[in-house]
Amino acid sequence: MQHLPIPRVIRRNVVLFALSQSFTGAGMQFAYGLGPLMVIALTDSAALAGLSVGLLGLSRFLVSYPVGRITDSYGRKPGILLGLALALAGTLIVGLAMLARHPWTLILGMLVFGMGMNAAQQLRVAATDMFPPMMRARALGYVALGSLLGLLISPPLISLAEHLAHRLSVEPLALPWLFLPALIVAGMGLVTLVRPDPKQIGLQLRHYYPDYVPAERRESLSGGRPFTVRTLLANRPIRMAIIANCAGVGNMAIVMVLTSLVLHHHGHSLSAIAFSHMFHAVGMFMFTVPLGALADRYGRERVMYPGVAVALLGAILVTFTGAYSLITLGTFLVGLGWAAANVAATALIADLAQTAERGRAIGVNDSIAGAVSVLMALVTGPLIEYSGLPAAGLIAILVSLAPLPPLLMQWLGRNDDSNS
Repeated sequence: MQHLPIPRVIRRNVVLFALSQSFTGAGMQFAYGLGPLMVIALTDSAALAGLSVGLLGLSRFLVSYPVGRITDSYGRKPGILLGLALALAGTLIVGLAMLARHPWTLILGMLVFGMGMNAAQQLRVAATDMFPPMMRARALGYVALGSLLGLLISPPLISLAEHLAHRLSVEPLALPWLFLPALIVAGMGLVTLVRPDPKQIGLQLRHYYPDYVPAERRESLSGGRPFTVRTLLANRPIRMAIIANCAGVGNMAIVMVLTSLVLHHHGHSLSAIAFSHMFHAVGMFMFTVPLGALADRYGRERVMYPGVAVALLGAILVTFTGAYSLITLGTFLVGLGWAAANVAATALIADLAQTAERGRAIGVNDSIAGAVSVLMALVTGPLIEYSGLPAAGLIAILVSLAPLPPLLMQWLGRNDDSNS
C-alpha cells in the first residue's frame, strides 16, 4: 500500500468541507429526531409517524441522480451550494408550518429541506475526488467527522428552543428550525472557499500526488458509451455495495422513528430524545476515520458486511428492550453499523467509477437508498398503529439481512465451480 503525503491545498479543502458539514448537519438531527413527533403533533396519527423519514427518503430519491449529473458536468461546488440553498428554504418552511400548524406545508418544507440536504451530500463525492483509491475511505471519514460538531450543536440548540418556546408560548417543535438558517449560511460560506473544484483535482491526481502510481487504466463503467444506470448495476461489486448500503439505510429509517416514539412513550423530554439521537449520530460519524482506514487497509467488503450486522444488533436492542440506556446503545449501534456500510460502499463505488461519472454513480446509490427509505416509512407507520412497535422493529431486522441471500448464492456458486 502506498503512503502518500496529503497536499496542503487538499488538507485545506477537507477542513472547509468538514466545518461546513458541522454547521449544516445539525438540521438532519432535527429531521430524524423531531420529525416523527412533528407529524404526530399535526395529524394525531401514529400511522403517519414514518412520514418525515419517508419524505427525507423521497427527497433523496428525487434529487441524488440529477445533482450527480450537475456535479459531473459543472463541478462539485455548484451542486453542493444548490443543495444548501434548498435546505435553507426548507428550514424556514418547516418552522413556519409548525407555528401555523399546517400539515401540508410541513410536508412541503420537509421535502424541500430533504432535497437540499441530500443534494449537498455530493460533498462525499468531492472528498473521494481529492484522494487516490488507497486513501478514499479515510477521506470520507475525514469529512464525516465534521458532523460531530453538529452533534454538539444540536441538543443545546433544541434545549434553548424548548426553553424559549415555553416562555414565549409558541410551539417547541417549531423554534429549533428557525435557528438553523444562520448555520446553513455559514456552511455555504465555507464551501465557497474551497479551491480548486474537487472534480478538477480528481482529473489531475498525479499533479497533486507526484508519487502516486495509478493502477492500469480502466475503461469507464459504460465502456465509452453514455453512462446508464443499467450498466452501473450490471457490475456485481457495485450492486452488492448498493444492497449493503440499502440494508443499513432501511434499518436506520425504521429505528430512527422507533427511538423517538419509544422514548416519548416512556415520558422522556425532547432534550432526552435529542440526547439519545446524539448518541446515534456519534455512532454515525465519530468512528468514520478508523472505519475508513480499515476499509482502505483490509478491503471494502470486510468492513461493509460486518457494519450491516452491527446495525442489525442495534435494531434488536431498540426493539426488544425498554430501558433508556439500552435503547440509546441500540440506536448508537445502528449508527455505527450504517457508518461502516456507507463509508465502505461509497468508497467501493468511487473506486470503480471514473471521475467524470462518479457523481452519477454515487447518485444512483443514494437514489436507491432513498427509495428504500420511502418504502420503510410506508411500512413503519401502519405497523406501529396496528401491530405495535415490535412489529416495525422486526422489519428493521429483516431488512438488515438483505445482503445475505446474494452472498449465499455467490458462495454456493464458488463451491460448485471448485467441485466441477
